[in-house]
Amino acid sequence: MKLHTFRTGIYDLVIFDQGVRGYAHLGAPLSSVKGNWQELGSAFTLLGDHFSPMLALLAPLYWVHDGPETLIVAQAALFSAAAVPFWVYVRRALGAGAAYSLAVAYLLSWPIAEAVNFHFHEYAFVPLITAVLFERIQAGRRWQALAAAGVLLLVKEDLAIFVVGLGAGLLFVREWRRVGAAMLAGGAAFLCLATYVIMPAFGADPGRYWYYTRWGADPAEALGHLLSQPLDILHVLATPDTKLWTLLLLFAPLCFLPLLSPYALAPLALLAERMLATDAGAAGWWGTRYHYNAAIVMALFCAAVDGAARLHRATRGRRPWRFLPSATVLAAVTTVAAVAIVPFFALGNLFKPSWYPADARSTAAVEAMRRIPDGVLVEVANAVGPNISARTKVVAWAAKTASRPERAPWILADLKDKQPHFASIQAQAADVELLRQRGYREAFSRDGYVVLFDPSPTQG
Repeated sequence: MKLHTFRTGIYDLVIFDQGVRGYAHLGAPLSSVKGNWQELGSAFTLLGDHFSPMLALLAPLYWVHDGPETLIVAQAALFSAAAVPFWVYVRRALGAGAAYSLAVAYLLSWPIAEAVNFHFHEYAFVPLITAVLFERIQAGRRWQALAAAGVLLLVKEDLAIFVVGLGAGLLFVREWRRVGAAMLAGGAAFLCLATYVIMPAFGADPGRYWYYTRWGADPAEALGHLLSQPLDILHVLATPDTKLWTLLLLFAPLCFLPLLSPYALAPLALLAERMLATDAGAAGWWGTRYHYNAAIVMALFCAAVDGAARLHRATRGRRPWRFLPSATVLAAVTTVAAVAIVPFFALGNLFKPSWYPADARSTAAVEAMRRIPDGVLVEVANAVGPNISARTKVVAWAAKTASRPERAPWILADLKDKQPHFASIQAQAADVELLRQRGYREAFSRDGYVVLFDPSPTQG
């Protein structure tokens, strides 16, 4: 729905669309959107941005349908499939009734809704693999649990932090201490290997996403600061208060039951990665929007189930705790709480009639895209980019800079909606005027959409 009504965006849908298309063509996962900031039209491998070889599993789907719609459907299927091993996990711990209700609560949870609303991300694989991982631990299958943890590492390099946290949690479970130690050591080693060896081999800068300058210039300096001034942690966790609201919305619907389980150390480790960030560039990590919380929602649900089961066992028949409700009732309360907040997040749009109709400018957007030839390099307005990504080489529309003065031979501009790489709509209009002065000709203009092309022979 959002794709066909021009409410998606280049970031990150086109980036992943280009990368998976590279795999589908039996090549590297190259993205011209990522490479454009180095040189116009150049491509940068996604393996140098994040180590996510798991995306290659989606390549065969592009042989059926080549386009970002495939990613959107695949993500929905992956999120939904996670409910099956999770149901098995809950049934074994709390019974069939709790299994059904909590599976529904997971599917309707706001982290999943917000991730779907953000179109696509490699975290789509995480709930399914996490559910299998915890179910295998519950079943006592050590090697299969280790294998699931290994698969998780192939989704994105920072999930090594999750594996480290889970390993630390398993040290508190006597029969799983050896496995926990292996996960802890293996996760830490893989994080270093991916960050400082594998990704740099694909052109990555290890400090690209270092948003912790309050703590230090690098991990070693930051760790020293954390150990020497631990009280600073409380201040950073509460600043801005967006972090506290996110933590509350993650744990309150689960009645804070994850905190009763050692499994909670896994999602808490990933949360620490986000909430201990101090720089403005990490602002998106702190809130409830986007895909970040989809990486931990299944682990929180599994930890809540384990916490409820532990609470029930610990209080059975004891005064005054024997009057506490059963684990099944606790699960039902958790489910009701999770479902009650559905209208306040992305799924709430489904109940708004105004969400369904296409924008009045959609017809103009479709006509503007028709003027762009197949296979050309084109700078595209953000909302239109995904809809033309399958047949052109898309980069984000942005004004020239000193480091990248070249412009694409085709431009599809939007003079009514603010674009990510412009300070204002006025700056967008000024860029279009500059392009006209440089000799670009107008192929289309209607309702704010403008299509320009360079007629010079070198641009075809």
